[in-house]
Amino acid sequence: MQYATIISMVFLVCWGAFFLTWIGGALYNALKGPKVLRRRVGSWRWWLIGIIGILMIRFEMNSTTYIHAASWSTLTFSVSELQIVGAILLIVGTLFTLWSRLVLGTMCSSVATVKSDHQLRTTGPYRITRHPIYTGILGMLAGTTLVYFVALPVLVVSVAIFLRKIADEERLMVEQFGEQYMEYKNRVPQLIPGLYLKRQRKDS
Repeated sequence: MQYATIISMVFLVCWGAFFLTWIGGALYNALKGPKVLRRRVGSWRWWLIGIIGILMIRFEMNSTTYIHAASWSTLTFSVSELQIVGAILLIVGTLFTLWSRLVLGTMCSSVATVKSDHQLRTTGPYRITRHPIYTGILGMLAGTTLVYFVALPVLVVSVAIFLRKIADEERLMVEQFGEQYMEYKNRVPQLIPGLYLKRQRKDS
C-alpha cells in the first residue's frame, strides 16, 4: 500500500472520528445534558462570517482573473516528508481533541454557556491548555494543511473564530468562577502547550 493511500485513510479516519464524536455528543447533551442557565448569544454570526470568508478565499485562489491557477499549484505540498509529518500531527491532534471532549463531557457546548451545576474542568488535557479542544482542532487543521494545502483557508479562518470564541468563553468563566478561574488562567496557557513554562524559564 502506497504512503499516499495510507495518508488518505488517516485523513478519513481522523475527521470521521471527530464528526461522529461531535454528532453523538451533541445528541447526548441535548437529551441528558444539564440545563443551560446563561448563554453568550451571537456566536453563530462568527461561524457564518467564517464560512463566507473561507468561500471567498477559495474563490480567490481558484480565480483565473486575479491569480493564475498554476501559481497556486507551486504552493501545494507534494513532498512526502511534509505529508507524513502532517498525518502524524493530524493523528495527535485528533487524539487530543477526543480526549478533551471526553473529559469535558456534558459541559461541552458550541457556544459560551453556563449550565446547571457547572463544573470548571482543570484536569487531564485542561492542565495542558485552557481550551484543549480548540488546540486539538487547530492541530488537526494544521496537519491537514500539510497534507492538503487547500485546507489553509479553513485553518486561517478557524484561528480567527476560535480566538473570538475564547474571548467570549473566558469572560463568561470569569463571571461564573471569579478568582478560581483567574488563578487557573494565570497557571495554564490558553492554546499553545508549554507556553508559560518557556516564559518562566526565560524569566528565571
